[in-house]
Amino acid sequence: MFYDLASPTFGDEEHAALNKVIESGYFSMGKYVAEFEQQFAKYHDKKHAVMVNSGSSANLIATAALCYKKDSPLKAGDEVIVPAISWATTYHPLQQYGLKLKFVDVQLNSLNIDISQLENALTKDTKMIVGVSILGNPAALDVMREFADKHNLYFLEDNCESLDAELNNQKTGTFGDIGTFSFFFSHHISTMEGGMLITDDDELYQLALSLRNHGWTRGQPEDSCIYDDKQDDFNEAYRFILPGYNVRPTELSGIVGLEQLKKLPEFTAVRRKNLALFHQLFADDERFIIQDELGKSSAFCFPIIVKKESGLTRAQVFAALKKADIGFRMITGGNFLRHDVIKHYQWSSVGEMRNADYAHDHGFFIGNHPFDLTEQLTTLKSVLDTL
Repeated sequence: MFYDLASPTFGDEEHAALNKVIESGYFSMGKYVAEFEQQFAKYHDKKHAVMVNSGSSANLIATAALCYKKDSPLKAGDEVIVPAISWATTYHPLQQYGLKLKFVDVQLNSLNIDISQLENALTKDTKMIVGVSILGNPAALDVMREFADKHNLYFLEDNCESLDAELNNQKTGTFGDIGTFSFFFSHHISTMEGGMLITDDDELYQLALSLRNHGWTRGQPEDSCIYDDKQDDFNEAYRFILPGYNVRPTELSGIVGLEQLKKLPEFTAVRRKNLALFHQLFADDERFIIQDELGKSSAFCFPIIVKKESGLTRAQVFAALKKADIGFRMITGGNFLRHDVIKHYQWSSVGEMRNADYAHDHGFFIGNHPFDLTEQLTTLKSVLDTL
Protein backbone atom coordinates (compact mmCIF):
# COMPACT_ATOMS: atom_id res chain seq x y z
CA MET A 1 0.00 0.00 0.00
CA PHE A 2 1.26 3.50 -0.82
CA TYR A 3 0.34 4.88 2.63
CA ASP A 4 -0.63 2.27 5.20
CA LEU A 5 -1.90 2.62 8.75
CA ALA A 6 1.11 0.95 10.40
CA SER A 7 4.54 -0.41 9.53
CA PRO A 8 7.21 -2.70 11.05
CA THR A 9 9.80 -1.02 13.27
CA PHE A 10 12.17 -3.92 13.92
CA GLY A 11 15.72 -3.68 12.62
CA ASP A 12 18.89 -5.74 12.94
CA GLU A 13 19.05 -5.04 16.67
CA GLU A 14 15.64 -6.59 17.37
CA HIS A 15 16.34 -9.57 15.13
CA ALA A 16 19.65 -10.23 16.90
CA ALA A 17 17.95 -9.92 20.29
CA LEU A 18 15.22 -12.38 19.30
CA ASN A 19 17.83 -14.84 18.07
CA LYS A 20 19.66 -14.52 21.38
CA VAL A 21 16.55 -15.72 23.22
CA ILE A 22 15.86 -18.45 20.66
CA GLU A 23 19.40 -19.77 21.00
CA SER A 24 19.11 -19.76 24.80
CA GLY A 25 16.10 -22.08 24.64
CA TYR A 26 14.43 -20.18 27.52
CA PHE A 27 11.25 -18.36 26.50
CA SER A 28 9.15 -17.97 29.65
CA MET A 29 9.18 -14.70 31.58
CA GLY A 30 12.64 -14.17 33.04
CA LYS A 31 15.62 -11.84 33.19
CA TYR A 32 14.92 -9.86 30.01
CA VAL A 33 11.36 -9.08 31.05
CA ALA A 34 12.69 -7.96 34.45
CA GLU A 35 15.32 -5.73 32.81
CA PHE A 36 12.75 -4.19 30.46
CA GLU A 37 10.50 -3.45 33.45
CA GLN A 38 13.38 -1.73 35.23
CA GLN A 39 14.32 0.37 32.20
CA PHE A 40 10.71 1.30 31.47
CA ALA A 41 10.10 2.39 35.06
CA LYS A 42 13.30 4.46 34.94
CA TYR A 43 12.25 6.08 31.64
CA HIS A 44 9.05 7.26 33.34
CA ASP A 45 10.67 8.12 36.69
CA LYS A 46 8.48 5.56 38.49
CA LYS A 47 9.37 3.05 41.21
CA HIS A 48 7.68 0.02 39.68
CA ALA A 49 6.73 -1.48 36.33
CA VAL A 50 4.98 -4.78 35.65
CA MET A 51 5.02 -6.20 32.12
CA VAL A 52 2.10 -8.28 30.84
CA ASN A 53 1.11 -9.86 27.54
CA SER A 54 -0.92 -6.90 26.19
CA GLY A 55 -2.15 -3.41 26.97
CA SER A 56 -5.58 -4.93 27.46
CA SER A 57 -4.15 -7.17 30.18
CA ALA A 58 -2.46 -4.15 31.74
CA ASN A 59 -5.87 -2.51 32.14
CA LEU A 60 -7.29 -5.74 33.55
CA ILE A 61 -4.51 -6.18 36.11
CA ALA A 62 -4.62 -2.49 37.06
CA THR A 63 -8.37 -2.66 37.70
CA ALA A 64 -8.03 -5.91 39.61
CA ALA A 65 -5.24 -4.51 41.79
CA LEU A 66 -7.45 -1.57 42.79
CA CYS A 67 -10.19 -4.05 43.70
CA TYR A 68 -7.91 -5.98 46.08
CA LYS A 69 -6.36 -3.11 48.02
CA LYS A 70 -6.53 -3.59 51.79
CA ASP A 71 -7.97 -0.11 52.38
CA SER A 72 -10.88 1.29 50.39
CA PRO A 73 -10.80 -1.17 47.49
CA LEU A 74 -12.96 -0.72 44.43
CA LYS A 75 -16.09 -2.87 44.74
CA ALA A 76 -19.01 -3.90 42.56
CA GLY A 77 -21.48 -1.07 42.21
CA ASP A 78 -18.92 1.72 42.47
CA GLU A 79 -19.09 4.32 39.71
CA VAL A 80 -16.20 5.15 37.40
CA ILE A 81 -16.04 8.26 35.21
CA VAL A 82 -14.87 7.43 31.67
CA PRO A 83 -14.63 9.20 28.30
CA ALA A 84 -17.08 8.22 25.55
CA ILE A 85 -14.28 7.54 23.06
CA SER A 86 -11.57 4.99 23.78
CA TRP A 87 -10.66 1.41 22.95
CA ALA A 88 -12.91 -1.40 24.18
CA THR A 89 -10.46 -2.71 26.75
CA THR A 90 -10.45 0.61 28.57
CA TYR A 91 -13.97 -0.35 29.60
CA HIS A 92 -14.19 -4.16 29.66
CA PRO A 93 -12.18 -4.73 32.88
CA LEU A 94 -14.40 -2.21 34.67
CA GLN A 95 -17.51 -4.12 33.60
CA GLN A 96 -15.93 -7.45 34.47
CA TYR A 97 -15.38 -6.27 38.06
CA GLY A 98 -18.96 -5.06 38.43
CA LEU A 99 -18.27 -1.34 38.22
CA LYS A 100 -20.80 1.14 36.85
CA LEU A 101 -19.58 3.44 34.09
CA LYS A 102 -20.46 7.13 33.91
CA PHE A 103 -19.75 8.30 30.37
CA VAL A 104 -18.67 11.86 29.63
CA ASP A 105 -18.57 13.36 26.15
CA VAL A 106 -15.34 14.40 24.45
CA GLN A 107 -14.17 17.68 22.95
CA LEU A 108 -14.19 17.65 19.16
CA ASN A 109 -10.94 19.58 18.85
CA SER A 110 -8.99 17.14 21.04
CA LEU A 111 -11.08 13.93 21.10
CA ASN A 112 -10.29 13.76 24.83
CA ILE A 113 -12.76 13.89 27.70
CA ASP A 114 -14.60 17.18 28.24
CA ILE A 115 -13.21 18.17 31.64
CA SER A 116 -15.89 20.86 32.05
CA GLN A 117 -18.34 18.01 32.69
CA LEU A 118 -16.40 16.23 35.44
CA GLU A 119 -18.25 17.84 38.34
CA ASN A 120 -21.56 16.98 36.66
CA ALA A 121 -20.44 13.35 36.44
CA LEU A 122 -19.66 13.11 40.15
CA THR A 123 -22.08 11.29 42.47
CA LYS A 124 -21.88 9.85 45.98
CA ASP A 125 -20.99 6.49 44.37
CA THR A 126 -18.08 7.77 42.28
CA LYS A 127 -14.87 5.99 43.24
CA MET A 128 -12.54 6.41 40.26
CA ILE A 129 -11.84 8.39 37.13
CA VAL A 130 -10.17 6.87 34.06
CA GLY A 131 -8.02 9.25 32.04
CA VAL A 132 -7.31 8.38 28.40
CA SER A 133 -5.05 10.38 26.11
CA ILE A 134 -6.43 9.69 22.65
CA LEU A 135 -4.06 8.75 19.83
CA GLY A 136 -0.95 10.38 21.24
CA ASN A 137 -2.60 13.65 22.27
CA PRO A 138 -2.41 14.31 26.04
CA ALA A 139 -5.72 14.75 27.81
CA ALA A 140 -5.98 17.32 30.63
CA LEU A 141 -4.35 14.85 32.98
CA ASP A 142 -3.27 17.53 35.44
CA VAL A 143 -6.88 18.65 35.83
CA MET A 144 -8.04 15.05 36.27
CA ARG A 145 -5.32 14.42 38.86
CA GLU A 146 -6.48 17.48 40.80
CA PHE A 147 -10.12 16.41 40.47
CA ALA A 148 -9.31 12.92 41.75
CA ASP A 149 -7.36 14.28 44.70
CA LYS A 150 -10.09 16.80 45.57
CA HIS A 151 -12.78 14.10 45.68
CA ASN A 152 -10.67 11.24 47.05
CA LEU A 153 -10.94 9.18 43.85
CA TYR A 154 -8.60 6.67 42.31
CA PHE A 155 -7.10 7.80 39.01
CA LEU A 156 -6.39 5.07 36.46
CA GLU A 157 -4.53 6.39 33.44
CA ASP A 158 -4.92 4.38 30.25
CA ASN A 159 -1.95 5.54 28.19
CA CYS A 160 -1.99 2.67 25.70
CA GLU A 161 -2.27 5.05 22.73
CA SER A 162 0.07 7.78 23.91
CA LEU A 163 3.46 6.46 24.97
CA ASP A 164 6.09 9.23 25.16
CA ALA A 165 3.62 12.12 25.04
CA GLU A 166 4.18 14.88 27.60
CA LEU A 167 2.11 17.40 29.54
CA ASN A 168 3.84 20.12 31.55
CA ASN A 169 7.17 18.31 30.99
CA GLN A 170 5.75 15.15 32.57
CA LYS A 171 5.31 11.90 30.66
CA THR A 172 1.75 10.78 30.09
CA GLY A 173 1.04 7.55 31.92
CA THR A 174 2.60 8.97 35.12
CA PHE A 175 -0.28 11.13 36.39
CA GLY A 176 -2.47 8.25 37.59
CA ASP A 177 -2.20 5.98 40.60
CA ILE A 178 -1.52 3.39 37.90
CA GLY A 179 -0.62 4.03 34.27
CA THR A 180 -1.00 1.44 31.51
CA PHE A 181 0.72 1.02 28.14
CA SER A 182 0.43 -1.16 25.03
CA PHE A 183 3.21 -2.48 22.81
CA PHE A 184 1.06 -3.85 19.98
CA PHE A 185 2.48 -3.92 16.45
CA SER A 186 1.02 -0.55 15.42
CA HIS A 187 1.92 1.34 18.61
CA HIS A 188 4.83 3.62 19.43
CA ILE A 189 7.06 0.68 20.28
CA SER A 190 6.25 -2.97 19.68
CA THR A 191 7.10 -6.15 21.54
CA MET A 192 4.92 -8.12 19.09
CA GLU A 193 2.27 -8.34 21.79
CA GLY A 194 2.79 -6.80 25.21
CA GLY A 195 1.83 -4.20 27.76
CA MET A 196 3.02 -2.55 30.94
CA LEU A 197 1.65 -0.91 34.05
CA ILE A 198 3.61 1.53 36.20
CA THR A 199 3.05 2.87 39.71
CA ASP A 200 4.81 4.33 42.72
CA ASP A 201 2.50 2.45 45.10
CA ASP A 202 4.18 -0.60 46.68
CA GLU A 203 0.90 -2.36 47.44
CA LEU A 204 -0.51 -1.92 43.93
CA TYR A 205 2.78 -3.15 42.49
CA GLN A 206 2.80 -6.29 44.61
CA LEU A 207 -0.87 -6.98 43.87
CA ALA A 208 -0.15 -6.62 40.15
CA LEU A 209 2.79 -9.05 40.39
CA SER A 210 0.55 -11.67 41.97
CA LEU A 211 -2.46 -11.08 39.71
CA ARG A 212 -0.28 -11.36 36.59
CA ASN A 213 0.99 -14.74 37.67
CA HIS A 214 -1.82 -17.06 38.84
CA GLY A 215 -2.50 -15.04 41.99
CA TRP A 216 0.32 -16.76 43.84
CA THR A 217 3.04 -15.51 46.16
CA ARG A 218 5.99 -16.47 44.02
CA GLY A 219 7.98 -13.48 42.79
CA GLN A 220 6.96 -11.21 45.65
CA PRO A 221 9.60 -9.06 47.38
CA GLU A 222 10.80 -10.39 50.71
CA ASP A 223 9.06 -7.58 52.58
CA SER A 224 5.73 -8.02 50.75
CA CYS A 225 2.85 -6.09 52.27
CA ILE A 226 0.06 -8.19 50.72
CA TYR A 227 0.58 -11.50 52.57
CA ASP A 228 2.33 -13.03 55.56
CA ASP A 229 5.13 -15.45 54.75
CA LYS A 230 4.50 -18.69 56.67
CA GLN A 231 8.16 -19.78 56.33
CA ASP A 232 7.16 -23.05 54.68
CA ASP A 233 9.19 -23.29 51.48
CA PHE A 234 7.36 -26.35 50.16
CA ASN A 235 3.85 -24.87 50.41
CA GLU A 236 4.89 -21.27 49.79
CA ALA A 237 6.11 -22.17 46.31
CA TYR A 238 2.48 -22.83 45.29
CA ARG A 239 0.49 -20.62 47.64
CA PHE A 240 -2.42 -18.77 46.03
CA ILE A 241 -3.65 -15.55 47.65
CA LEU A 242 -5.66 -13.83 44.88
CA PRO A 243 -7.96 -14.93 42.03
CA GLY A 244 -5.38 -14.08 39.42
CA TYR A 245 -4.60 -14.77 35.78
CA ASN A 246 -1.77 -15.92 33.59
CA VAL A 247 -0.97 -12.84 31.54
CA ARG A 248 2.80 -13.16 31.67
CA PRO A 249 4.89 -11.93 28.73
CA THR A 250 7.66 -13.97 27.11
CA GLU A 251 11.38 -13.36 27.09
CA LEU A 252 11.08 -12.65 23.37
CA SER A 253 8.83 -9.70 24.17
CA GLY A 254 11.05 -8.56 27.02
CA ILE A 255 14.30 -8.50 25.07
CA VAL A 256 12.83 -6.84 22.01
CA GLY A 257 11.24 -4.24 24.29
CA LEU A 258 14.71 -3.29 25.51
CA GLU A 259 15.82 -2.59 21.95
CA GLN A 260 12.67 -0.68 21.04
CA LEU A 261 12.87 1.47 24.18
CA LYS A 262 16.35 2.61 23.13
CA LYS A 263 14.87 3.81 19.84
CA LEU A 264 11.76 5.44 21.31
CA PRO A 265 13.11 9.02 21.60
CA GLU A 266 14.06 9.05 17.92
CA PHE A 267 10.80 7.37 16.92
CA THR A 268 8.90 10.09 18.77
CA ALA A 269 10.98 12.90 17.29
CA VAL A 270 10.20 11.69 13.76
CA ARG A 271 6.51 11.23 14.55
CA ARG A 272 6.39 14.79 15.87
CA LYS A 273 8.12 16.09 12.76
CA ASN A 274 5.46 14.37 10.66
CA LEU A 275 2.79 15.89 12.92
CA ALA A 276 4.21 19.36 12.32
CA LEU A 277 3.92 18.84 8.56
CA PHE A 278 0.38 17.50 8.93
CA HIS A 279 -0.61 20.63 10.85
CA GLN A 280 1.09 22.82 8.26
CA LEU A 281 -0.94 21.17 5.50
CA PHE A 282 -4.32 20.94 7.25
CA ALA A 283 -4.53 23.56 10.01
CA ASP A 284 -6.18 26.09 7.70
CA ASP A 285 -8.34 23.62 5.79
CA GLU A 286 -11.86 24.70 6.73
CA ARG A 287 -13.36 21.38 5.61
CA PHE A 288 -11.85 19.39 8.46
CA ILE A 289 -11.37 19.33 12.22
CA ILE A 290 -7.98 18.11 13.37
CA GLN A 291 -6.70 17.61 16.93
CA ASP A 292 -5.45 20.63 18.84
CA GLU A 293 -2.26 19.61 20.59
CA LEU A 294 -2.20 19.84 24.38
CA GLY A 295 1.32 19.55 25.71
CA LYS A 296 3.52 17.48 23.40
CA SER A 297 1.75 14.82 21.39
CA SER A 298 3.51 11.57 20.53
CA ALA A 299 1.41 11.54 17.34
CA PHE A 300 0.09 8.01 17.15
CA CYS A 301 -1.74 8.99 13.94
CA PHE A 302 -3.62 11.84 12.26
CA PRO A 303 -7.33 12.03 13.16
CA ILE A 304 -9.53 13.95 10.73
CA ILE A 305 -13.21 14.87 11.13
CA VAL A 306 -15.18 16.00 8.08
CA LYS A 307 -17.28 19.07 8.84
CA LYS A 308 -20.89 18.66 7.77
CA GLU A 309 -20.97 22.23 6.46
CA SER A 310 -18.02 21.50 4.15
CA GLY A 311 -20.31 19.95 1.56
CA LEU A 312 -18.20 16.80 1.64
CA THR A 313 -19.34 13.44 2.90
CA ARG A 314 -17.07 10.97 4.62
CA ALA A 315 -18.02 8.44 1.95
CA GLN A 316 -16.61 10.74 -0.74
CA VAL A 317 -13.39 11.09 1.23
CA PHE A 318 -13.10 7.34 1.70
CA ALA A 319 -13.61 6.68 -2.00
CA ALA A 320 -10.79 9.08 -2.88
CA LEU A 321 -8.47 7.57 -0.28
CA LYS A 322 -9.13 4.04 -1.52
CA LYS A 323 -8.39 5.10 -5.08
CA ALA A 324 -5.09 6.67 -3.93
CA ASP A 325 -4.16 3.53 -1.95
CA ILE A 326 -4.20 5.39 1.38
CA GLY A 327 -5.30 3.46 4.48
CA PHE A 328 -7.83 4.79 6.98
CA ARG A 329 -9.91 3.53 9.91
CA MET A 330 -12.27 4.52 12.72
CA ILE A 331 -11.00 6.90 15.42
CA THR A 332 -9.99 4.45 18.17
CA GLY A 333 -13.27 2.59 18.87
CA GLY A 334 -15.54 5.54 18.15
CA ASN A 335 -18.35 6.28 20.59
CA PHE A 336 -18.36 3.18 22.79
CA LEU A 337 -22.07 3.60 23.53
CA ARG A 338 -22.76 2.84 19.86
CA HIS A 339 -21.42 -0.72 20.13
CA ASP A 340 -23.61 -3.78 20.72
CA VAL A 341 -21.60 -4.80 23.79
CA ILE A 342 -23.00 -1.88 25.80
CA LYS A 343 -26.08 -4.02 26.56
CA HIS A 344 -23.87 -5.99 28.96
CA TYR A 345 -22.87 -2.90 30.94
CA GLN A 346 -24.28 -0.96 33.86
CA TRP A 347 -23.88 2.63 32.76
CA SER A 348 -25.21 6.15 32.67
CA SER A 349 -24.04 9.33 30.97
CA VAL A 350 -23.75 13.06 31.49
CA GLY A 351 -26.19 14.24 28.83
CA GLU A 352 -25.89 13.23 25.20
CA MET A 353 -22.64 12.21 23.57
CA ARG A 354 -22.96 14.72 20.72
CA ASN A 355 -19.27 15.17 20.00
CA ALA A 356 -18.48 11.47 20.35
CA ASP A 357 -21.32 10.76 17.91
CA TYR A 358 -20.02 13.39 15.51
CA ALA A 359 -16.54 11.91 15.55
CA HIS A 360 -18.02 8.41 15.20
CA ASP A 361 -20.06 9.39 12.12
CA HIS A 362 -17.73 11.87 10.42
CA GLY A 363 -14.23 11.03 11.63
CA PHE A 364 -11.39 8.69 10.66
CA PHE A 365 -7.65 8.55 11.03
CA ILE A 366 -4.62 8.24 8.79
CA GLY A 367 -1.47 6.48 9.98
CA ASN A 368 1.74 7.96 11.31
CA HIS A 369 5.11 6.19 11.26
CA PRO A 370 8.59 6.69 12.75
CA PHE A 371 10.00 7.64 9.34
CA ASP A 372 9.63 10.66 7.09
CA LEU A 373 6.14 10.96 5.57
CA THR A 374 6.58 14.05 3.45
CA GLU A 375 5.60 12.25 0.25
CA GLN A 376 2.65 10.48 1.82
CA LEU A 377 1.24 13.54 3.60
CA THR A 378 1.60 15.88 0.64
CA THR A 379 -0.12 13.25 -1.53
CA LEU A 380 -2.91 12.97 1.06
CA LYS A 381 -3.43 16.72 0.90
CA SER A 382 -3.42 16.68 -2.91
CA VAL A 383 -5.98 13.88 -3.01
CA LEU A 384 -8.31 15.65 -0.61
CA ASP A 385 -7.89 18.94 -2.49
CA THR A 386 -9.37 17.34 -5.59
CA LEU A 387 -12.71 16.85 -3.81
